[in-house]
Amino acid sequence: MGWIGEQIDSIKSIQFRQLVTQAISLGMIVTSALIIWKALMCITGSESPVVVVLSGSMEPGFKRGDILFLHMSKDPIRAGEIVVFNVDGREIPIVHRVIKVHERKDTGEVNVLTKGDNNFGDDRLLYAQGQLWLQRHHIMGRAVGFLPYVGWVTIIMTEKPIIKYILIGALGLLVITSKD
Repeated sequence: MGWIGEQIDSIKSIQFRQLVTQAISLGMIVTSALIIWKALMCITGSESPVVVVLSGSMEPGFKRGDILFLHMSKDPIRAGEIVVFNVDGREIPIVHRVIKVHERKDTGEVNVLTKGDNNFGDDRLLYAQGQLWLQRHHIMGRAVGFLPYVGWVTIIMTEKPIIKYILIGALGLLVITSKD
């Protein structure tokens, strides 16, 4: 048994007070992460300040697994900018480049058309049925920076849930059995 046996013995020897302390520590870690996420939402003006590129449609600029940092300002969106948007009826956001900007003279409303750098045509086939342009409310943010390949952790845990459960279990076991 070795290491596993030692961990089981360690769990059995935990006193109630130590267990409560460990549970509070875990709760504080989770709460801190949520506070940081909400603070990033306020600072960036984006409902999701960090996203992972899930497909190869933006290669060679961004590859699958890259993490993008988003910011959403009041400045008008321009052709050439990389935006992350949600389409009605789809849960997963899409990362593509703005290729056309259309401003309505009567309302001043700006609509945009997007395309993946590695795709042949524009994104109108991805939009909701009958939708030809994206409005501002569809856009979650503009890409302002990225970290290459770091998002693969998220992709692997999404595509292979067993790995996610093993990792969460191992981290929980580590928190419960730590002596400090």
